[in-house]
Amino acid sequence: MPGWFKKAWYGLASILSFSSFILIIVALTAPHWLSGKILCQTGVDLVNATDPELVKFIGDIYYGLFRGCKVRQCGLGGRQSQFKTLLLKYWLCLLFPVFPHLVKELNAGLHVTILLLLFLALALALVSMGFAILNMIQVPYRAVNGPGGICLWNVLAGGVVALAITSFMAAVKFHNLTERIANFRERLFRFVVVEERYEESFWICVASASAHAANLVVVAISQIPLPEIKTKIEEATVTAEDILY
Repeated sequence: MPGWFKKAWYGLASILSFSSFILIIVALTAPHWLSGKILCQTGVDLVNATDPELVKFIGDIYYGLFRGCKVRQCGLGGRQSQFKTLLLKYWLCLLFPVFPHLVKELNAGLHVTILLLLFLALALALVSMGFAILNMIQVPYRAVNGPGGICLWNVLAGGVVALAITSFMAAVKFHNLTERIANFRERLFRFVVVEERYEESFWICVASASAHAANLVVVAISQIPLPEIKTKIEEATVTAEDILY
């Protein structure tokens, strides 16, 4: 059985892994990965708007992995529209390739990869939690199931989450994801992205990866040997008077 010192740190490691699992679920379901400002370029060109008038043509957009919202400002007031996640449509298009133009236009492969990586990170977070609980209950016979195994699964889980974050950033920066979503199925108006910022769901994923990094520190601390407390044993002295009695 591991000592109380290791049990405490392994318990903290299991809590961190479970927290990462919960954070990924929240990030998957929340629709606030990225928000931005979109300019209705068509409306600006029609009225030849100047700088003070551009405010009337700037709308808002935010989206996550499963749904989002867009507010169009084209000079006639704001028009809000909800849309289902395009990432889910990418997945369906890969399974049922009857809309190849949609897959080609929105670069489905990278976005489906983000979903797959996050689902894989969920499984790896549970595995790392299980290894921490195992080490808290007993000392494993195999070294791969010990602290080294905990570190291995946390490195894998944190790396997968970091890869998903990097993929999303690549989709935004290099594949113009926000602009493509803003202009998808728009026949009359063309929108230009003037501002982008990452929202809470994105930073929740960053916190999830940080939890696995913190687990590595926790496991390292658990391996610090505690100083042994030695009790001084007093030697009994026998005198001649003790022998007489």
